[in-house]
Amino acid sequence: MGENRTRSFLGLTLMIAQAFFYNAIFFTYALVLERFYNIPPIKAGYYIFPFALGNVLGPVLIGHLFDTIGRKKMISLTYALSGVMLAITGWFFIHGLLTAVTQTICWTAIFFVASSAASAAYLTVSEIFPLEVRAMAISIFYAIGTLIGGVAAPVVFGALIQTGSRIHLLWGYLAAAILMLFAAVTELTYGVAAEGQSLEKICKPLSARGSKLADSA
Repeated sequence: MGENRTRSFLGLTLMIAQAFFYNAIFFTYALVLERFYNIPPIKAGYYIFPFALGNVLGPVLIGHLFDTIGRKKMISLTYALSGVMLAITGWFFIHGLLTAVTQTICWTAIFFVASSAASAAYLTVSEIFPLEVRAMAISIFYAIGTLIGGVAAPVVFGALIQTGSRIHLLWGYLAAAILMLFAAVTELTYGVAAEGQSLEKICKPLSARGSKLADSA
């Protein structure tokens, strides 16, 4: 039971952090383009497309490293790197060093990494719980992550963007960066080296545990 509690904390942390990070940036980017770079909404798609392309290419090109280098190392690295890159981009943003094009380049690079981190959150939850509850675990953690990140992040960042203050928006970016860094530390502490192992070895089914208890009785 203690093992499942720490793994639950790990799964929730990874899911909430990536959902907040993702929704804070991806679903408010058109507002940022319009508010701070005077890009009309009709042209926002030109800037979001490369952003989305980096988002797709990340798992395709570096996803295999989660099996070769290892889950804990890669999950921690991608979460931490995403947070650091966001903080640096926020610093450039607040000092007016970015244009709509260079901001898009920064987001594309960040989400090349962050998309792999987000995918790893779902991968982690699908691997580290007993066979009988894996599907339920994914649905519950996804629901909680979406509630906190998917609902809260767009609302918070929408309000920050409407203030027209770069400083206010920077604080939002830093909050998302800190969440990702916290998730990286949590993965280093509680992560499971699941690569190359069967799902039953990563976490024994509840039925197997029940059989042991019955035999001992």
